[in-house]
Amino acid sequence: MKDSITVFAPATIANLSCGFDVLGLALDGVGDYLKLERNDTPGVLIRRITGMDLPLEASRNVAGVAALALLEAYGRPVGVTLELHKGIKAGSGIGSSAASAAGAVWGLNALLGEPFSETELVGFAMAGEQLASGAAHADNVAPALMGGITLVRSANPLDVARVHCPPELQACVLHPQVELKTSDARKVLKTHIPLSQGIRQWGNVGGLITGLFTEDYGLISRSLEDVIIEPVRSLLIPGFDALRQAALDAGALGFGISGSGPSVYALCRGTDKAAAVGKALEATYTPMGIPFDLHLSPVSPRGVRQVETYPSPQSDT
Repeated sequence: MKDSITVFAPATIANLSCGFDVLGLALDGVGDYLKLERNDTPGVLIRRITGMDLPLEASRNVAGVAALALLEAYGRPVGVTLELHKGIKAGSGIGSSAASAAGAVWGLNALLGEPFSETELVGFAMAGEQLASGAAHADNVAPALMGGITLVRSANPLDVARVHCPPELQACVLHPQVELKTSDARKVLKTHIPLSQGIRQWGNVGGLITGLFTEDYGLISRSLEDVIIEPVRSLLIPGFDALRQAALDAGALGFGISGSGPSVYALCRGTDKAAAVGKALEATYTPMGIPFDLHLSPVSPRGVRQVETYPSPQSDT
């Protein structure tokens, strides 16, 4: 068993328009760093968090809760000290809580000699999501752990599958600097939908999965449509309609809300098209006077992974 490990946990886009709570993908280059060390005191001790002001108490921190869930299943007296550097802002819509939870369970599993499977790790990380949003969903933690594009066929019992990703698929994410909590974004959702909407949404999910496996970008584009969640949540995101139009006019395959928002995303074919879409989104949003971050990224084939270096304290924000 290792005594310590440093890991990187990527940001993610969840839902992918039509796949509410079941589809997600991993981004590249944006994420959280975690350092884990074994100690002699059973339980989870969070020593320091940089990048954001978050609770150090394990039972109130998503990484701590996820790690505690793993230790409970492990069933032996083990202690771990954790440091966390947040590279993803909370409430951003690109899997901030998921990255912390996924990084914690992946790193802890590595320290213990990998007693748990990838799917079991998803289950432990979902405990952190339960704390963050009030719902134990896996559409962010699954791609954060497994990389690529994932489908959560069932949350109970947990059944997660990797979906083929066409090699030219690129993501463009715009994150307005406004906080929208997942728990608040869930409150506006309807609990019942017309059968006609369900049928259309199921067709889009099936079309998107088929398009991804067959690398049919036209089918992918036609299937990136959300007739249930987006019409309600888009009202919470300043400038959503203008951004959508700008992305589609610039050649995006599709445009939607990343997770619960406020981040929005476009999927594109190729780096040149993604760059053009990014410029269009930037030109559209800058006059609105709301600060934002823009991320251009391929779909990362890797999820949480071991790295050699942990950000220095000077990286605090």
